[in-house]
Amino acid sequence: MKPARVSGQRRYPPSAVGLVGVVLMLRDVGFALREVKTFVASRSPAGDGWRELYHRKLAELDQRIARAQVARTAIAHGLACPHEDIFECSNFASGVAAILEGRSLEEAHEEIHSH
Repeated sequence: MKPARVSGQRRYPPSAVGLVGVVLMLRDVGFALREVKTFVASRSPAGDGWRELYHRKLAELDQRIARAQVARTAIAHGLACPHEDIFECSNFASGVAAILEGRSLEEAHEEIHSH
């Protein structure tokens, strides 16, 4: 049901403001719009569906954080490289080769620094 119009403007109930706040908060913590829609649709008095969405998002964020930490370490090592030209660095070249062979950045980094 569409909200009523007054002088050509839609008038939303006060509960709509709360829903907008929920949408904004979920967006700010990383939920995609489709996930927000699922979250809102999962609401029921006895429902626990939102917890599953939160668990999945938490796992996704943990993965992103881990990848970001590996990337940060790789960049910090690059900045500490004594070579004037990073392309002359054997560690950099080994990392590039590992990536081309299908290894992740984390695997490449571990391989370089395990020697």
